[in-house]
Amino acid sequence: MTRIRTAALVGNPNAGKSALFNMLTGARQKIANYPGVTVERKAGRLALPNGEPLELIDLPGSYSFDASSPDEEVTRKVVHGELEGEAQPEVLVLVLDAANLEQHLVFAQEVLALGRPTVVALNMMDLAERDGLVLDSSALSEALGVPVIPTVAVRRRGIADLVWAINNAEARAARDPADHQQPHLTLPERRLAARNIAKAAILSQSTEHRIHSGLDKVLLNPWLGPVILFALLFVIFQAVFAWATPFADALDGAVGAISGWVMEALPAGLLRDFLTDAVLAGVGSVVVFLPQIVILFFFILLMESSGYMARAAFLMDRMMQFVGLSGRSFIPLLSSFACAIPGIMATRSISDPKDRLTTILVAPLMTCSARLPVYAVIIAAFIPNSKVAGPIGLQGLVLFALYVAGILGAMVVALVLRRSVTKGAASGFIMEMPRYQVPHIKDLLIGLWQRAWVFLRRAGTIIFAATVILWVLLSFPKAEEGESQMDASIAGKLATGLHVVVEPIGFNREMALSIIPAMAAREVAVASLATTYAVDAEDEEAEAEGLAQTLSTRWSLPTALAFLAWFVFAPQCLSTIAVARRETNGWKWPAFMLAYLFALAYLSAGLTFWIATAAGL
Repeated sequence: MTRIRTAALVGNPNAGKSALFNMLTGARQKIANYPGVTVERKAGRLALPNGEPLELIDLPGSYSFDASSPDEEVTRKVVHGELEGEAQPEVLVLVLDAANLEQHLVFAQEVLALGRPTVVALNMMDLAERDGLVLDSSALSEALGVPVIPTVAVRRRGIADLVWAINNAEARAARDPADHQQPHLTLPERRLAARNIAKAAILSQSTEHRIHSGLDKVLLNPWLGPVILFALLFVIFQAVFAWATPFADALDGAVGAISGWVMEALPAGLLRDFLTDAVLAGVGSVVVFLPQIVILFFFILLMESSGYMARAAFLMDRMMQFVGLSGRSFIPLLSSFACAIPGIMATRSISDPKDRLTTILVAPLMTCSARLPVYAVIIAAFIPNSKVAGPIGLQGLVLFALYVAGILGAMVVALVLRRSVTKGAASGFIMEMPRYQVPHIKDLLIGLWQRAWVFLRRAGTIIFAATVILWVLLSFPKAEEGESQMDASIAGKLATGLHVVVEPIGFNREMALSIIPAMAAREVAVASLATTYAVDAEDEEAEAEGLAQTLSTRWSLPTALAFLAWFVFAPQCLSTIAVARRETNGWKWPAFMLAYLFALAYLSAGLTFWIATAAGL
């Protein structure tokens, strides 16, 4: 019995292979898994013009034969005839996205270098036309040395021509073998060749497409692109202080006014102390930083919706490669600037297990939004609101430096991990670039409202609960006449015990006490300090002082800088640790994460305090 010949659809993800497969085979399909792997095998029957049946296989999307995922491994083995029980295809149907030609030609050259009978389906021509691209399929065919058939799978355009080309592919390859001999190039060489081939195949393009291409030439430039990215991040952190100050001051004034009204309206007693010291001083001290949170998320949402975020990930691939990671780790790490929980969950997109584990372990070093209230109150208390040069403010510059410290710390830790406990080679990184687009105001506003609500909900639940518990521990038992309430309270005794451990790095008892509830949520450190100083205040005037003003009179500059250094590296909240346990299927790596973060936080705070003290600050 003669074996039925086979052909395989190969190409990048999102090239329209599945739509083309469905159009060619109709309902004559079988779906199962490849032997030994959980990768879907789709096969169907195609009737050739001479009446001969052909088995068509829809292979998983792949960016390279240098496989970095189970899907890519299956594609490589089938194409090379290395998968047990699977015959090597006689014909390869290479599917390219006409609207994203240059990107898809990188892998196309790797396929053509095999010298196998190949037909190119230049698919999604309708989307290319929508983008204002007019392509010359004949010029592309001459450059690639194989037939190129323009198709629109969902509208059956070019399907008959493609079937004829598949039918004649083996005969053509045997007749003109030189056309199928493509050189073996390195990845940088293939990228350069892809750019030149795509440029030659484009007859005309719209003004919009030229503008987008021009933007990519600037924003993705290996030298200019990173400068623009870091300049943008610098502007963001300047804006977090400069734009938020009026709104934060207004909220702070409102909290102070409400606190004053409560003091006048209620007699001295437990209820008034609870409202002023726990609710208003504690929770209120965190809520006043809502404007900074909103501004930070505004820029993050703007980068995502405009299409720039994916380009930032591409730019960071070179830095990631240096520390043993890839650009795939950038987006999870960038997500961790908002919160490490979605950042750690986003690592599921990283196929390499060691890459993924390393990214999970360093994600807590990204400066999440929960740290922002801590940074903001310390910077407001100790860093002058002055200009360094032109519009550049000193406070925004210090905030930017703290974020950079977290990033550099993550890179150093990743480098160490990839050369020790998660040792392995960095995986490759190729991704689709989304189109540039003007963000929709409605979408931005919805996104900002959702994130502001999450912050306020945390203030009303986790932070409120932690602050109330701390207030109770600080308020009982009551101090004798002449005795400090801090000294007499349960919390004070706990702080005294912990103070022995953190005193060498410059922490006082109030700071020692604040880092315990901060494990519930970072922002609670601010609420803890505010409640502690409010409970221990000797008069109502001192109690009504803002937290920043209180800290500026009670802490030294080396102590404040040590506190900032601690929170650059301090372990994440308990929710993050729980998510890390779930994503790593055990407590081994979360425990390792806690241990190294505590060690880094202690060492960095100590070095900061000792150096600042020695410098006479």
